[in-house]
Amino acid sequence: MLIREAVAEDWPRIWPFWHRIVAAAETYAWDPDTSQEAARELWMSPAKRVYVAEDPTGTVVGSAYLTPNYGGPASGVANAGFMVDPDHAGRGAGRALATHLLAEAKDQGYRAMVFNAVVETNPAVGLWTSLGFTILGTVPEAYEHPRHGRVGLHIMYKALD
Repeated sequence: MLIREAVAEDWPRIWPFWHRIVAAAETYAWDPDTSQEAARELWMSPAKRVYVAEDPTGTVVGSAYLTPNYGGPASGVANAGFMVDPDHAGRGAGRALATHLLAEAKDQGYRAMVFNAVVETNPAVGLWTSLGFTILGTVPEAYEHPRHGRVGLHIMYKALD
């Protein structure tokens, strides 16, 4: 699987699964009705380094971004977002993107990575913990899940030794 920096021309290949995932309202705390233009601004912001995962046929099967979680004196802590096309889930794209971004974050001088709002029922929680992230805390009943009702949002952390 090829992981590379995204270019503007990748957005039309990211948008279909981005929209599908956010509209499902099961894993991201973004408005399910986010327009394509607003989504592009969120995901492809110049403040973020955006990556795509391509399978051997050149199909974009996932995308991720890396950005400082905070500014100023706290800018040494990274934040990231990950999405894998549900039609390509379970084939290693999420893990490949995650390991790539963890290495990139370390190479870029970040000391740690934090996720601020991981829906506790998100299957990716298992991936993050397998990669050494810990759950620092959970905001109880902070997310209205369409199938599970009110569930918590985890704050997850990993030092980048």
